[in-house]
Amino acid sequence: MSELVTVSEEESYVLLSMDDGKANALSFAMFEALNAGLDIAQAAGKVVIIAGRPGKFSAGFDLSVMGGGGDAMVKLLRQGAELSQRLLSFDVPVVLAVSGHALAMGALLCLSADYRVGMKGNYKLGLNEVAIGMTLPWFGIELARARLEETQLNHAVGLAHIYDPEGAVSVGYLDEAVEEEQLLARAAELAAGFAALNMPAHKGTKARIREPLMARLEEALRRDFEAGDAAIAAAS
Repeated sequence: MSELVTVSEEESYVLLSMDDGKANALSFAMFEALNAGLDIAQAAGKVVIIAGRPGKFSAGFDLSVMGGGGDAMVKLLRQGAELSQRLLSFDVPVVLAVSGHALAMGALLCLSADYRVGMKGNYKLGLNEVAIGMTLPWFGIELARARLEETQLNHAVGLAHIYDPEGAVSVGYLDEAVEEEQLLARAAELAAGFAALNMPAHKGTKARIREPLMARLEEALRRDFEAGDAAIAAAS
């Protein structure tokens, strides 16, 4: 297992802790490590907690790849979209311990999990693509449309508004925000409660709830990637 993601299996959950020593950029290596950790959790049949490093959950896609454009950028975007799909349809509940800043693809991960616990403090959460010169991919639009408050959608996405943790709760990026020292304990408490669910029933019901979103995501991925890489390149 890559040191980018430390995997700890506990009695009722598997904890995946991201830490690249910097901003937890979602690179090819980070996606590989996260998926490997999810494989372990899936095999164990236990609730998943995904946490970031103190102060930084994830600042989004690896900018060294995004800035280079071309096939590598398209591949990285697709891996982000596929991780969101996997989390949305995962066999067991997925809890995020959002340990600080969560921007761009980091914020999209918040829109892909079952329950999101944030950390109170001077942290930034949101989709800042418009502010940095990128048109949000279709898969990001569909995630935002499904999980954010409808009245705030244009403000959050079209105007790239960035929220503090309390604001992120009100708009839909988070379910709650707690004090820093309570973050992992609260995520573990939630995971223990969710572990009592009947997992086949959870999976089947989640699939029914999210069936319209998953169908829209499939169409979004077709528009983002199968319609030609030029569409992605032109949007960034």
